[in-house]
Formats: sequence, structure tokens, C-alpha cells
Amino acid sequence: MRAGLWQIILVIVLVMILFGHNKIPGMMKNLAGGIKTFKKELNEDDKKSAPKKAPAKKSVKKAAAKPVAKKTPAKKKTSKK
Repeated sequence: MRAGLWQIILVIVLVMILFGHNKIPGMMKNLAGGIKTFKKELNEDDKKSAPKKAPAKKSVKKAAAKPVAKKTPAKKKTSKK
């Protein structure tokens, strides 16, 4: 069934009488804030559950090989008595 114009007007008038014209903007603000929070949480949940892409391989230039001096073992000092 399709609601007629008079039925919609009647519902609006009843809501205005029950809640008053001062409370309705506050209720709509709270409703909008709840919807924004809901959408934000959905987006964050999608980001967490989405598979992460493998990082792109970066070309690494090899550094020129520097000659490494070999370490000689330290000689132990022996005390002569």
C-alpha cells in the first residue's frame, strides 16, 4: 500500500507533538553522528580484513667491495716467573 499525503502529514504532526520542535534537531544530529560512526567502522574493518599486498621489490645496487683486513688473533702474554 502506498501512503497518502495526508497520512505522511499526520505522522509528522504526531512526531512534532510527542517530541516537540526543540528535541527533533538534536535527535537528527545524534542519528547522523551514529551513521557516520557506523560507516567509519565499516571502512576500518574492510581495511583490516583486506589482504595486504606484497611490497614491491626495490632494485638494490651492490656497494663496491672493500677489502677487509683479516683479524690476527691476539697473542696472549705469558708471565714468566
